[in-house]
Amino acid sequence: RSLAGASARLMSVLRDIAATYRGPAAVLRRRLSAGEREDRALAVLMAGCVLLFVAQWPRLAREAYETGAELDMLMGGSLMALVFILPLLLYGVAALGRIIAGVLGGKGGYHATRMALFWALLAAAPVFLLNGLTEGFLGQGPQTALTGLLALAVFLWFWLAGLVAVERGRA
Repeated sequence: RSLAGASARLMSVLRDIAATYRGPAAVLRRRLSAGEREDRALAVLMAGCVLLFVAQWPRLAREAYETGAELDMLMGGSLMALVFILPLLLYGVAALGRIIAGVLGGKGGYHATRMALFWALLAAAPVFLLNGLTEGFLGQGPQTALTGLLALAVFLWFWLAGLVAVERGRA
């Protein structure tokens, strides 16, 4: 019974991620309509950070093979940075974004601003995974730079579209 519920929630999140590529603001509005739940915001953030960590695996494996470095050490450093430190930094970035938006006349709240950032990270994760695979298989080069720029552009598009919707009072 609980497995079926978890499966349904996962499918809902996957559908929302796919829908974000068609309309990021609409998906964020729908997710925010469930009310202010910091546990959900934290779950979205942690899921995004874990996927960023997983996206690093191919690159780290390549680096360990090429340099002779210990893969466990490389993965441990990446885990610490992406799963333990990055979430704290992103809470700070979201707060700073809310303060700046408030000075500029934004109407959003801190929770909605956090969700715009956290959801953008999770929804852009498939492109970050593609970038990680590209770097792992091809190494540094124009293809890796292109997929990295694509991942950054998608993340910024999702974040800014959500932030504008939140701060204009549409979310």
